[in-house]
Amino acid sequence: MKEEISTFVNYLRVEKKYSEHTAISYGHDLNTFLDYCNEVYEIANFQEVGHIHIRSWIVSLISDGISPVSVNRKISALRSMYKWMIRRNLIVNNPMLKVVAPKMPKRLPVVVQDLNMQKIIERPILVPEADTDIYAKIRDNFVMVLLYSTGIRRAELVGLKISDFNISRKEVRIVGKGNKVRSIPLTDFLIQQLEGYLEARNMIEDNGTENLFLTNKGKPIYPRLVHDIVKGQLDTLTTLSKKSPHVLRHTFATHMLDNGADLNGIKEILGHANLAATQIYTHSSIQKLKEVYKKAHPGAQDKK
Repeated sequence: MKEEISTFVNYLRVEKKYSEHTAISYGHDLNTFLDYCNEVYEIANFQEVGHIHIRSWIVSLISDGISPVSVNRKISALRSMYKWMIRRNLIVNNPMLKVVAPKMPKRLPVVVQDLNMQKIIERPILVPEADTDIYAKIRDNFVMVLLYSTGIRRAELVGLKISDFNISRKEVRIVGKGNKVRSIPLTDFLIQQLEGYLEARNMIEDNGTENLFLTNKGKPIYPRLVHDIVKGQLDTLTTLSKKSPHVLRHTFATHMLDNGADLNGIKEILGHANLAATQIYTHSSIQKLKEVYKKAHPGAQDKK
């Protein structure tokens, strides 16, 4: 029933510490599934649902052109819901045990070229003036530098506090998914950029907030603004179709790996729960090696 969905979504927020976006998405997927069962099979609660009904729903999603990524997310929501119901003795049998998710297509991460990223991180920090437009330019530049230099997520950047930075230890404290805390090292260059940004930040009325990044009006920065900043900056450098904060995260990890960084070290910096999530970047690097080999090795070139 819908009440069970509300209780489950609240459980995700409070106990599992899921982000608000994820909790809302799971709730929407579960309500959509229950609506489908009610409309097609006249089933109004999860206790009556069998694996046949779930498979039928998956087929309908694929037939409607829903991408495998989205279908798997919806299946994940349903799988989590049924596990939760089993633990609370709300159902006896879990129909998801007989459901197989569709295979995901292998997609390499979108990455900005090294040279283009170098143009961004070498942009000088302007001398602060009593002008909020100047502040915005300095802020936007530092947002790009920080995302590319640390590989942090957009949500992690939005939540950053000034106190999260420890200059003497040359590290920044990041609160990631599930409120897991990790530390990321800071380079001398990044510390210099941080100090320049903080000087510019002083000309904005911040109402005493500890948030690192602010709008021109002194309010904490928000996710959509971060996306617009990154897209606007990348528009001047690359023709990539995708220009988002997550592209900079992919770029950071790929460039680190290309330059000899240990995969486990990258995993820790990114805050991945397991190594499998980090290994996608090895495929990107292997693809790059193949392209270099094909262009440079005599035996790989087409014979005329």
